[in-house]
Amino acid sequence: MTITAQSPRVVVAALGLVQILAWGSSFYFPAVFAPAIVAETGWPLPWVVGGVSIGLLVAGLISPQVGRLIGDHGGRPLLAASSILFALGLAGIGWSPNLPVYLAAWCVVGLGMGTGLYDAVFAALGRHYGGAARSAITTLTLFGGFASTVCWPLSAYLLETIGWRGACFVYAALHLVVALPLQLLVMRDGHAVQANAVADASAPSGGPTLPTVTHERALMIVLALVLSVAAGIGSIVVVHLLIFLQARDIAFAAAVSLGMLFGPAQVGARLVERLFGSRYHPVWTLLAATILMLAGLILLLAGPWLVAPAIVLYAAGYGISWIARGTLPLAVFGAARYPRIMGRLAFPSLIVQALAPAAGALMIAQTGAPATIATLAVLSAVNVALMLALWRMTAQSRNQPSL
Repeated sequence: MTITAQSPRVVVAALGLVQILAWGSSFYFPAVFAPAIVAETGWPLPWVVGGVSIGLLVAGLISPQVGRLIGDHGGRPLLAASSILFALGLAGIGWSPNLPVYLAAWCVVGLGMGTGLYDAVFAALGRHYGGAARSAITTLTLFGGFASTVCWPLSAYLLETIGWRGACFVYAALHLVVALPLQLLVMRDGHAVQANAVADASAPSGGPTLPTVTHERALMIVLALVLSVAAGIGSIVVVHLLIFLQARDIAFAAAVSLGMLFGPAQVGARLVERLFGSRYHPVWTLLAATILMLAGLILLLAGPWLVAPAIVLYAAGYGISWIARGTLPLAVFGAARYPRIMGRLAFPSLIVQALAPAAGALMIAQTGAPATIATLAVLSAVNVALMLALWRMTAQSRNQPSL
């Protein structure tokens, strides 16, 4: 099957490097740069940090259209456009003379996020490789797990040497001279790929049993709920983790050290999924993710002596939830409509992900960090129940031997 001149390993490695840059210069941007931006400009910190929320909102709003376009035209045009949009948005942030321009630039970055982060790339890989995309999606998330590990030190170095505005211009240049050529080189969509997707949808055996229209609608609703709740809880915990740890009577320095367990635990869990995931249906991955997230929150609520295992369990669940986000729709709905379905599923989860940190901050201010953790644990328990319902609903496709 001739899909691209490059091997799948080369394709995924190239896209993985782009994901590190994309996440590091968007979602993880404020962690390093926000204090410096506030110190120089005097803009309110909530608005400076809120640029990411604006970007995620824009990404969510355009996700259904992105999925449709990838389904119709392949991933190459959209992924290439994402590099240009990231570059324009970051250059706008670096140039911004006032807060409205800064926030407008984040809208452009949001367009890049919607066309270039996980959901769009998952859709592109699904169209590119059809039902065989699971391994590529899983491996891609291994690269994405290193975004903060790579970009936070780089951002700190750039901040120290050329300031936050200069750093924005450097990141914009990297999107144009590194990310854009890589994505144009490895994503070569053609008729063979589309034919592969159609064949995958029409094959009488060896693939998922596609649900009926009524059953599909129910599956979509429950799956969207599970992914949205997981994304919302995940955003709150990632943004407010240090506050939660300090609420457990852990000193700030120790909280920072414990927080460093999050990244390795995510990557470790994704590596396990990469090694063994082909042996079971992706619904088990998402079920395990919701259970691990619930277990982590319960341990975090229990007391400071259980904080380390709480972080490891929670981060492991959160890490593999992103794999299931890409692989479960592919297994249940098939490859032919996968890009469009990914776009529809991304819409609510990105909106929730954008609004959740502010909602978490409000809960912490009104009820305190321990009560907020308890609320998140209850929501996680609800998500496990929803996931059990989804597990029963996917029983028909799980019976297929190829899954």
